[in-house]
Amino acid sequence: MNDKQAVALEAASYVKHDMIVGLGTGSTANYFIEALAARQQQSQLRVATVASSNISMIKAQSVGLTVLSLSQLSQIDLYVDGADEITPDNALLKGRGYDLVMEKLLAKAAKQFIVVADRSKLVERIGSQYPIPIEVMPFAWQAAKRSIEAVGGVGELRQNAAKDGLCVTSHGSLVLDMRFDANLDADQLNALLNNIPGVVEHGIFAKLATTILIADQGKIESRI
Repeated sequence: MNDKQAVALEAASYVKHDMIVGLGTGSTANYFIEALAARQQQSQLRVATVASSNISMIKAQSVGLTVLSLSQLSQIDLYVDGADEITPDNALLKGRGYDLVMEKLLAKAAKQFIVVADRSKLVERIGSQYPIPIEVMPFAWQAAKRSIEAVGGVGELRQNAAKDGLCVTSHGSLVLDMRFDANLDADQLNALLNNIPGVVEHGIFAKLATTILIADQGKIESRI
């Protein structure tokens, strides 16, 4: 069992009967979906889920989990997802995938947000390893980019995987991948980006995680 599987299995142990569980997107989240389905089968666990992406929805349905629409819900019990970066004060960077809006909606709607990761995701400051993904309205991307550049951002629109067009999120937005001065911390960047017109959502998840599970060579560290 690798670290991603181990931490996903640990997260699945937090799920209780009759919970509504948010499902993240990515390799670690996929292991969690599989672990949750196994618990459902082995212990007759009754759960419903809501997925952060079409990919996770299809995965969940394929392993026999019930999937609800977020439009039916105002709150969920638990959300489990990975992160691209985690700082010492538990700020997260997410969004190398394309579903920032749904991921942040679920993180905010959850009574408990559990982050699952391995030690490679630990960084000293947000944006150390990856640019900050910023979803922008397609008709306003140039104006939004200019405003982001005015507060120190440097970057470009994200291309699609084939490099023959632009990345379009499931929400219909374009994505700017922007790097910022090392002197700006997660809280400062979060506040700056939240105030820029044309920005739909961004990848800084500040003060949203309630528990962070870090796997390191089979051992699980819990941050609360």
